[in-house]
Amino acid sequence: MTEAEALKLIESGESNTVEFKKSTKEITKDIYDTVCAFSNRAGGHIFLGISDDGLITGVLPGAVEKLKKDFVTAVNNANKLYPPLYLSLEEIQIDGLIVLHAYVPIGTQVCRHNGKIFERNHEADLDITNNSDAVFHLYARKQDSYYVNKVTGFEMSDLRSDLIDRARKMSRIRNMNHPWLTMGDEALLRSAGLILKDDEKRWEGITLGAILLFGKDITIMSALPQHKTDAIFRVENVDRYDDRDVIITNLFDTYDRLMEFGKKHLSDPFVLEGINSVSARDKILREIFSNLLAHRDYSSNYVAKFVIGKEYMYTENASRAHGTGILELSNFEPYSKNPAISKVFRETSLADELGSGMRNTYKYTKLYSGGTPEFIEGNVFKTLIPLTDISVGKVGPSQVNLVSDQVSDQVSDQVSDQVSDQVSKDRVILQRILIFCQEEKSKKEICEYMGYHNRTFFTRKYLLPLIKRGELRMTQPDKPSSRSQKYITVKIAEK
Repeated sequence: MTEAEALKLIESGESNTVEFKKSTKEITKDIYDTVCAFSNRAGGHIFLGISDDGLITGVLPGAVEKLKKDFVTAVNNANKLYPPLYLSLEEIQIDGLIVLHAYVPIGTQVCRHNGKIFERNHEADLDITNNSDAVFHLYARKQDSYYVNKVTGFEMSDLRSDLIDRARKMSRIRNMNHPWLTMGDEALLRSAGLILKDDEKRWEGITLGAILLFGKDITIMSALPQHKTDAIFRVENVDRYDDRDVIITNLFDTYDRLMEFGKKHLSDPFVLEGINSVSARDKILREIFSNLLAHRDYSSNYVAKFVIGKEYMYTENASRAHGTGILELSNFEPYSKNPAISKVFRETSLADELGSGMRNTYKYTKLYSGGTPEFIEGNVFKTLIPLTDISVGKVGPSQVNLVSDQVSDQVSDQVSDQVSDQVSKDRVILQRILIFCQEEKSKKEICEYMGYHNRTFFTRKYLLPLIKRGELRMTQPDKPSSRSQKYITVKIAEK
């Protein structure tokens, strides 16, 4: 948040969505009542270092880090706030004074602070724990906060029975005796939470989630006219695109078309996971597409995207964020945004358990391109996967250097032959090392990228032959055992 944006909110005073806390050197305990109330109501902004009348007093510079740490620890503690909220304090400089700001988004579940339920009413945080009417309406509102749980007036005839049958058959992959195998169409939808009762209108019907998953195209267009997924390949014509697929259909067919688009434009180099050959490309695509479709905010008009560029590919989708910024694997805590859709994806093996997608994407991106993916939380959720030249090499010759051209052609030929014997596998591994080492890499980095733990064997088997042939060189040839030793590919032009 900029200083100007902060001042505008501060000048408007405390309200249903703005709260001031003096908190000069310590966080006042009632701040967590406000966090809980904002989460339960309409979200809001909390400013520390501002008195109730809007006077900017600032936070003591020496207390800033402690305040940040105490706040993050508290809101992530399930024994204090449940469910935990993944928020942080942002530092803002205003007239030379430090003000801390936190934005609390609307929660998808009812939040409790120390077992009590608070709700925002103008400038006050009201304890409604013992007000059964208020609590009932809050829970009803939260149920409706899952947009795809909205009950519609459509009927079973507006759905495609072949898609429901497809889900039934796919459930066998997860469990040979899956309950869905013996259920009729309506019973299956009830089991998945796709037929619900509207408590206000007192009638039962299929939900928007059911329409997204199993609806006829005309039904989807009628119920969700904003639903669209855009797949774009932009490598040569960066001002427009080289290829595009605008997808407006059910989520199963959308998933299939996204996979086809990705496979069409991304190469699938030979990758070893331990001693087994895997398609790192397909593993990555599976994770990012299931996340794109299962966790999107379908109430938004923002068009979901899958874009392949020269240096990276990324997905974007509207999201009901629980925070902002880059998510870290070490402290990431997942939460479901569309539980019913997530359940169907999980039961049909299009996705795994909640949270595994991020870990798998990290793992297979390392194997595929040697890079690190980024997951950026916000009102638009973005997943960014770095690529190498060989990833999009199918569209034409690489213009980076001659080594990439030569290696890419050889790898493509060998992959198409399925690398039938060990000699071919060794040759591909050597070539992949040359691609990876176009920038200086340590032996540890190379081994991790290639999936080898025995560095002595790896050096003797692969690195030394490349060095002897003059295709790879050490950055410190006079100190072969140096801890800072790195390796770099010798370009053809240098030989």
